Amino acid sequence: MIIKNKNRFFWTNLQKNLLLLVFVLQLGACSRKQTFTTDSFKTNTGWGYAITYKNKTIIKQSIIPVINDTKSFDSEKDALKVANLVVEKLSQNTSPTVTKNDLILLKIKL
Repeated sequence: MIIKNKNRFFWTNLQKNLLLLVFVLQLGACSRKQTFTTDSFKTNTGWGYAITYKNKTIIKQSIIPVINDTKSFDSEKDALKVANLVVEKLSQNTSPTVTKNDLILLKIKL
């Protein structure tokens, strides 16, 4: 009788501990969501931006997209505005393309 109770107590505690361990591991895995990071950099004619994900550069833009000229952004602030727009689009799983209308809405000097 005593052996059966000890055996049942052991398996009950083991199950509880394993369940707790699985819960903690799942909680840790869910909280490590990778995010995009943006950085600005100086070019010869102005500013550009880079977007990284999991420590890999996925976009490096040294010129203003959409326009015909190969012109960099006039200010770091303008470059980061466009970078944040692209990150927003990437986070929503949409195409990260930037349109001329996007640049106008962001008040980017063309």
